Amino acid sequence: MTPRTASILCYIPGLGWIAAIIVLASEKFRNNRTVRFHAFQGLYLFVAWLIEDWVLHPIFYPIPHFHLDGVLKVVLFCMSIFMIIKASHEEAYSLPIIGDLAQKSVQEH
Repeated sequence: MTPRTASILCYIPGLGWIAAIIVLASEKFRNNRTVRFHAFQGLYLFVAWLIEDWVLHPIFYPIPHFHLDGVLKVVLFCMSIFMIIKASHEEAYSLPIIGDLAQKSVQEH
């Protein structure tokens, strides 16, 4: 698998976390900071999905005419697509907050 492909797979909604864990555990990408950055950022983006789904959705769903959770799902999906495009162009674009965490995680290696 090429570094470009590995980076792209880390952002696939719903399944990217599996690719990210494989990339982080892989000896092949152990020294590739860009791919590791995408893997960490993909994992943190997946955690944001989980927080939206498990925490925010149950809180906001009962409120009539208040669709913040739906808006957040669309934003997270668009962020995933945006990052797939950036990774396909081999750009290490840093998302707000999540990107900083990913940079710190890569530096700890």
